[in-house]
Amino acid sequence: MKPERIQLHHIRMRLKQPFANSLTTVTERDLILVELVTAKGATGWGECVAFDSPWYTEETVQTAWHMMEDFLIPRLGGEPLTHPDEVAKRFVSVRGNRMAKAALEGAVWDAYAKESGLSLADALGGERKKIAAGVAVGAKSSLDAMLAEIQERVEDGYRRVKVKIGPGADVAIIAAIRERFPQLPLLADANSAYTLADIDRLKALDDFDLMMIEQPLAADDLVDHARLQREMTTPICLDESILSREDVRRALELGSCRVVNVKPGRVGGLTEARQIHHLCQQHGIPLWVGGMLESGIARAHNIALASLPHVTLPGDISASSRYWERDIIDPEVSIDAGFISVPTEPGIGFEVDQELIRHLCVRTSACRI
Repeated sequence: MKPERIQLHHIRMRLKQPFANSLTTVTERDLILVELVTAKGATGWGECVAFDSPWYTEETVQTAWHMMEDFLIPRLGGEPLTHPDEVAKRFVSVRGNRMAKAALEGAVWDAYAKESGLSLADALGGERKKIAAGVAVGAKSSLDAMLAEIQERVEDGYRRVKVKIGPGADVAIIAAIRERFPQLPLLADANSAYTLADIDRLKALDDFDLMMIEQPLAADDLVDHARLQREMTTPICLDESILSREDVRRALELGSCRVVNVKPGRVGGLTEARQIHHLCQQHGIPLWVGGMLESGIARAHNIALASLPHVTLPGDISASSRYWERDIIDPEVSIDAGFISVPTEPGIGFEVDQELIRHLCVRTSACRI
């Protein structure tokens, strides 16, 4: 497969309602879409999930645009690619910038699958025909608002609910949710809001039968998470601390977590995400696919990844209508009795609404390969 031309599209989508966590509140989502056309005429789509400010990782829309345009896209030229796994090798001389890398690699995976006549799920080695849908509920202005939204999501059929917590907005909220929904599969996400000085408050969450607590401590930490996990019965799930397969290996050796969240954008692409899947499968560690307030393009990539056999827990893969009045794919992602069907058509399995992209576009750039 030989990439022939790439177009970058910076789009801005307004969320149906603000999404808040312990670090920020997102009302509009800036995204970079990668449109890659091969020499055979196949079009592959990728998506950069960096935010417009560096609250989640150090990458932003601006830095990712710069890195793709000036450093990464030129490295896709030259010899044809025989497999998308080769993309990471071409990018090895560029450190970090995983979200920028993942966007380009994702477009290559889509184009490769289309040229091969395979669904993206099949190209990755997926086995499931349907995946369990989970949903994240952001921080709310009141407990009543939180409970009302959870009730709505339960009625929508979601198989598990994740809620955002932080110091001063944690134990009482989780207790109220558990009292209202005693059987609900529930997890709490802290987005690194705590330190070991909060260990007693975190241990208090052991009383509420949570599936896990996600990323309670610093984003760059494995050692303190290991100490905290020894003190807690609730499984710790790592998110921001996991940037590669090697980070997972280290975390498992240290005992830093008992569950892993994998996001293609955070780890540099589907190739690395698949390696993390294989390692977790080898060690029997539960794995799920996280979300980044994506458009339908990255959501389609996540659905394909979640079809792999050892993605054992419902992830943050929700219906398009959870976030957007109108998504940029057709058909939009929908759930049926708590599950999302895995597309079987070649590539990501969704048509991209280019007219809507033009309407949402902030800027575009045709890049030389």
